[in-house]
Amino acid sequence: MNTLATELRRLYLPRPAADAAAPPDGLLGADGTVRALVMELRRPSEWEVLARVWQGVQAELELPAPAIAVSGDDAMQLWFALAEPVAAAQGHAFLEGLRRRFLPDVDARRLRLLPTPALEHAALVPAEQAGSGNWSAFVAPDLAPVFGDTPWLDIPPNEEGQASLLRGLALVKPAAFDAALRQLGTQAPAAAPAPAPQPAARAEAAGDAIGFLRRVMDDEGVPMALRIEAAKALLQSNG
Repeated sequence: MNTLATELRRLYLPRPAADAAAPPDGLLGADGTVRALVMELRRPSEWEVLARVWQGVQAELELPAPAIAVSGDDAMQLWFALAEPVAAAQGHAFLEGLRRRFLPDVDARRLRLLPTPALEHAALVPAEQAGSGNWSAFVAPDLAPVFGDTPWLDIPPNEEGQASLLRGLALVKPAAFDAALRQLGTQAPAAAPAPAPQPAARAEAAGDAIGFLRRVMDDEGVPMALRIEAAKALLQSNG
């Protein structure tokens, strides 16, 4: 296993079930939980705007610095790494709290908070983008302003360089995550009990996702915006 893969697994990837034939290939666990939370700013991808969140979570919420990434397309991203997985709705609520706290003046249409209540998540970084051939990549804080107009790399990033950027990042511990939720005034639903691990995780994940969306929609403790998004996702899945 190369060092970049090691760091991606340490920070962001779901932990595989004990009887899984292979490790997960995406950011969403089979039970609807996540360890990676991604805030994405698009059109234009101004670092000075996203920097408010990057600096604020450290100074005000006393959280570790998130990674900074360019999407390879039209956006810059912040990647938060959780020590323990949380329900997708909890992760989304955390990001929504950050948006309200640090970016209240930014058009919400320019922001993607991932995972969404419909269980969409970001693509792994680094990766080549179909069509353009540009690359997503993690970037150092002092270089982030350079990518505001062109949030991509023209060539593949050096794997050891990417690993080195990630190696210095710390995980957000559960107590710190819960404290941040309280400071943000965000009440998120508790994670649903995970089903028994099954080899056919992908097939079962669809049924789990529908149940998860129903729980979000029916939970009066969840912010109304998230309940509405869950209802929309259910309508789409039934369509």
